[in-house]
Amino acid sequence: MAALLEPPPPFLNPLLPPSSNPTRPLPYNLKFKRFNLSNNPTLLLTLHSQPTTCCAATPQPEFPDPTSEPTRDRRRAVRLAWEKLVRWSRSLRSKNKTDVLERTNKVVVLGGGSFATAMAAHVANRKDQMEVNMLMRDAQVCQSINENHYNSKYFPEHKLPENVIATTDAKAALLNADYCLHAVPVQFSASFLEGIAEYVYPELPFISVSKGLELNTLRTMSQIIPQALKNPRQPFIALSGPSFALELMNKLPTAMVVASKDKKLANAVQQLLASSYLRISTSSDVTGVEVTGALKNVLAIAAGIVDGMSLGNNSKAALVSQGCSEIRWLATKMGAKPTTITGLSGIGDIMLTCFVNLSRNRTVGVRLGSGEKLDDILSSMNQVAEGVSTAGAVIALAQKYNVKMPVLTAVARIIDNELTPKKAVFELMSLPQVEEV
Repeated sequence: MAALLEPPPPFLNPLLPPSSNPTRPLPYNLKFKRFNLSNNPTLLLTLHSQPTTCCAATPQPEFPDPTSEPTRDRRRAVRLAWEKLVRWSRSLRSKNKTDVLERTNKVVVLGGGSFATAMAAHVANRKDQMEVNMLMRDAQVCQSINENHYNSKYFPEHKLPENVIATTDAKAALLNADYCLHAVPVQFSASFLEGIAEYVYPELPFISVSKGLELNTLRTMSQIIPQALKNPRQPFIALSGPSFALELMNKLPTAMVVASKDKKLANAVQQLLASSYLRISTSSDVTGVEVTGALKNVLAIAAGIVDGMSLGNNSKAALVSQGCSEIRWLATKMGAKPTTITGLSGIGDIMLTCFVNLSRNRTVGVRLGSGEKLDDILSSMNQVAEGVSTAGAVIALAQKYNVKMPVLTAVARIIDNELTPKKAVFELMSLPQVEEV
């Protein structure tokens, strides 16, 4: 019996080529069947119905020979393209090199939250001799920063550079400042700025990292800052893009965009902030950067609601796609450039805020979708989710610019407790089937 089970020699087996290994496994379409011939059990090899030619071993995929001429040409082309890119990068850096960092001696950061702290630490790390003042209201956090170099409330495990100084004295913080980073939540910005206006000199550039729209007036930060300071010519720059404060504190690679109508000012801020782990692009589209930065927070709440209701990835992708279209419709009607919407401050920030657990606005949505009450959610948070307030401005903006925004409007109605998440999903899925635009 053992002899019968052994494969026949290659020259007797028509299924195996003469050069093959006789001990290799038989092809998949060979079967053993038991027959009773003259009461002697014999194992016979029988084939499926396929022709014999189909029983040959499956050919292995052929990989390109790394020594072949076409492969060498391709690798050479890739290498040359990379070298060209590196040369272009070095040339552009040398042309754009300025003395902005050398001339900057003091930067003031308005606010003591997580992103304010991350930006203060980043700027302070750019130059040891630079003085970075954080103007805040919390005296306890202020003391923690000055004595221990930690923001005890937001970053208790991240030591701040020693040239970061916290203060509650607006006059001292703003004195001789070269740049001002504004990180106060949008809804409180006007009153805060009005209180310190007398200490702000007219030429001080304001770099705003606050994202949102003022609820009652629908104003953006580029409108709030000059009006609150009573100086329509106050230099303004919007800083936006996919950036979590924690990752910035950990010096993980990040890319953002600065937008200003003053190209020289945008370039100067770019040189001030850009580092080995933070890329800064420039833009002249202040409207686009601000509107996308505000509305993406509302969309993040919608994305969180989908997750909280466990509606799956298909629905989440469809909802975010629809939300992106709604932001594009409104932003372009307000004067934004389409390229801004597909850039860092648009799609880049939308992807981060809608799909990552660190997002405060997405967290609000998850908890709403899970059935929690909005008041309970907000009272348990120690940071501001700007999308909650901005959502209230969506309906007014949609009406003002005659834009249909079903997803973002549904979020506003859920926040106003006029619609349940379940009912909102039903209503959105019941909308007419239309052509994609």
